Amino acid sequence: MVVSILFCIFAAANKNIRLMSNQLNNLFVYGTATSGECFMDRENETARLKMNFSHGINTMLISPRRWGKTSLVKHVCEQMTDQSQVKMVQMDVFSCRTPEDFYATFATEIIRQTSTKTEELIENARKFLSGLVPKISFGPDPFHEVSFSLEPNSHPYTEDVLDLPEIIAKEKGINIYICIDEFQQIGEMTNSLAFQKKLRSYWQHHQHTHYCLYGSKRHLLMNMFCRYSYPFYHFGDTIFLQPIPTPYWITYIQQRFQLSGKQVSEELCTQICDYVENNSSYVQQLAWLLWTRTEQIACQQALEVAKKDLMQLNHFLFQNYVEPLSAYQIRLLRAIAHGHETQLSSQAIIQQYNLGSSANVDKLKKSLEDKELIEVGKNTIIADPLFKKWVITNL
Repeated sequence: MVVSILFCIFAAANKNIRLMSNQLNNLFVYGTATSGECFMDRENETARLKMNFSHGINTMLISPRRWGKTSLVKHVCEQMTDQSQVKMVQMDVFSCRTPEDFYATFATEIIRQTSTKTEELIENARKFLSGLVPKISFGPDPFHEVSFSLEPNSHPYTEDVLDLPEIIAKEKGINIYICIDEFQQIGEMTNSLAFQKKLRSYWQHHQHTHYCLYGSKRHLLMNMFCRYSYPFYHFGDTIFLQPIPTPYWITYIQQRFQLSGKQVSEELCTQICDYVENNSSYVQQLAWLLWTRTEQIACQQALEVAKKDLMQLNHFLFQNYVEPLSAYQIRLLRAIAHGHETQLSSQAIIQQYNLGSSANVDKLKKSLEDKELIEVGKNTIIADPLFKKWVITNL
């Protein structure tokens, strides 16, 4: 009995050690979608998105990149998985360049994520895709590495794939929620508007399948979701993601430091947020770099070194951004970075930065927006706060 008690104590202690180890291995997460304890705040957005899912309301999610759209959707999907009559399907269509690519990805993820085991997956593929002449291939892990490709002679029928989730939902008596990341790729396909119309013409009639559409190119998604002439205008609830407020970041950063027995002041946490303008990914990265420079209590000097580390780590990426740019484009970037976010077409700004003419400024803004280096609206801004600082010091 004593041995049993000792064994239980050892097992519990070992479990706590593993838990602490996992927490320390994930103190700050950037570059990938966050989840669990690394996901913070977004309480209002989480509640709104979960409410939309629960009541069958389509959702379009818009924000600058690196603000946590994917993490938010993943977080809500995880909360919905305990509902037996609901299937959450998440897919990334970044690699899709044609409608056929999209159909194949769509079919693959719908079948895979609405099946519970390999045998069911194969049966569902045969049952629901029988009219599409699909080629089914499996990797070493059949359940997670299955893919479908559509034969060329099946092209006239591939549009039926768009009804696939609704057919499955009715057959199984469930609701399916489909979350499509990098949806802006649809807007970059040849004859994009025609394809968008086709998607909407199918999806708007679904009663048991609902959609959450989002991606990383804000200006393209704004066109697709917010312009009256575009098919997905008023397709559902449009959520504009806002930056996480500084007080939430302060609590989060201090708690993560405390997990490892370190401390960081509220003032330094505030400086982290201010330096990167509350950009979620950069806040996590800069906080991590400060943690690596801290032995026990974070100090101002360590933060300054961490800022230099952050800039250096992104230097070559930013350099790649600007290498293909023309002299005119670089000069416009400099003007914007130095605070000239309005009246860029004024003669004073044109002469100061040698931008040519007001017509040329309009062309330059369009080209830089297409490259995702700026955002054009009421003000023309460089959305990436670190890139803006880099432009000021390097161009």
